[in-house]
Amino acid sequence: MNSTNFSPSSPKYFADTHYGLFNLHPSCSVIEIRRAYRELSKLYHPDTTNLPLEEAKQKFHQLNEAYGVLANPESRSIYDLQIGYSRWNVIQTPYDFSVLEDEKDGMRSAYLDATDRPLSSGELFALLLMFGTIVGCMLLAITIAWLRTSAI
Repeated sequence: MNSTNFSPSSPKYFADTHYGLFNLHPSCSVIEIRRAYRELSKLYHPDTTNLPLEEAKQKFHQLNEAYGVLANPESRSIYDLQIGYSRWNVIQTPYDFSVLEDEKDGMRSAYLDATDRPLSSGELFALLLMFGTIVGCMLLAITIAWLRTSAI
């Protein structure tokens, strides 16, 4: 059982909320909400349950309504405020910068962003050529303009 799920011994402060319907704590992730919704929707779907049809429809409707609110970040934050839960008081684990996406492939980089790195010698040479071309074109244009005006 996940750490965000309610344990049977803990008090269920949010038992009568959408979170209680999924048996989750309000600090749970969207993935945990989706997982709980899928499990419970299989359990309460009118076509697959052993419950009476009206009770199954009612439970399935409640599940869909709760999932619609909790799956959307904006409506979830509004709902959290309505039930008196604040995410500001939840301690978040800091991001671990030592684990980069590139390390999954075995590549290590001292830079956090791929665009934040020094230019290679080939890139510096290309920039030098572009700068030389621009300066050469400007000098050529100025020379041609000066020769045409002096010929008049």
